[in-house]
Amino acid sequence: MISWGFLGAGSIAKSALAPAVHAASNATLRAVASRDRERAQGLSPHTVYERYEDLLADPTIDAVYISLANDQHCRWSVAAMAAGKHVLCEKPIALDFVQTQEMADAAKKYDRVLVEAVWSQWHPRFIRAVELIQAGAIGKLTGIDSSFCFTGNFTDNYRLDPAMGGGSLFDVGVYLAHAWAALHPSALNLQISSVEENMSTSGVDLTTKISGRLGGSVKIDAIASFEMPEQQHLVISGDLASIEFLGNEAFTSWHKESSLRIGDQVERFAPVDPYRLMVERFGEHISGEDGWIMPMKQSLAVMQVIDQIKAFNR
Repeated sequence: MISWGFLGAGSIAKSALAPAVHAASNATLRAVASRDRERAQGLSPHTVYERYEDLLADPTIDAVYISLANDQHCRWSVAAMAAGKHVLCEKPIALDFVQTQEMADAAKKYDRVLVEAVWSQWHPRFIRAVELIQAGAIGKLTGIDSSFCFTGNFTDNYRLDPAMGGGSLFDVGVYLAHAWAALHPSALNLQISSVEENMSTSGVDLTTKISGRLGGSVKIDAIASFEMPEQQHLVISGDLASIEFLGNEAFTSWHKESSLRIGDQVERFAPVDPYRLMVERFGEHISGEDGWIMPMKQSLAVMQVIDQIKAFNR
């Protein structure tokens, strides 16, 4: 049984990760650290700490979930690993490639497991799409068309603060970039043809549109937005057929049936909780079992791509 500690008790921790840990077959929520004691208690841990350092000093905790604002991910992930804890860090894993490399180096130094919590990658539908592409079911990959858009009504939110890692690219664009990296290993080699941004008065991107090619051959079109109508879209094209994530939850299917169109066939998937699957596989992995985790090399590749996109028009 993996004993978990949470740094932070925000909305995702409350709605998704705490229920996932409570439901998981190999996990228990030992402690939550938060300045808001009432919010921490709402996650139903065994213990509440007001200081992050106190939770990290707790010898009964095996793994730490980092659910703090984006600018705090690197600092507290490294601190957790230095304290002997394995780390599941909320996405985006850091603010840039340099920070991500620092975190990867710390994982090696302290011999700890570090995973970015891009929970959609544990969904059976996404895993099936990766398997189909690797098996050549749609032939040679030619294009990935993706979007993750919603209309956000944020007030006093870190997503609107550039210093805290705000913006649509960091918040929802990360899902798109991780899809590229998983579906096409040459994601590190991105040739950008255009990046269109609509910036807020606070200095974050409300919308980012990207066009380019992966590895010189796979056409990429992507939209991440806080201000467009809700839309999640993922179509993967090959020279023999295409794969389409049906419905409007290509990246956030959660406790609902989902489906995948492969050519003219449709495969259906029963409702699952990918957060729970992520927690369980993470626990299996750190226990020495055969639990799949998203590799750090993918997070490093994605952050290099994010840096490249952010720098394109600068």
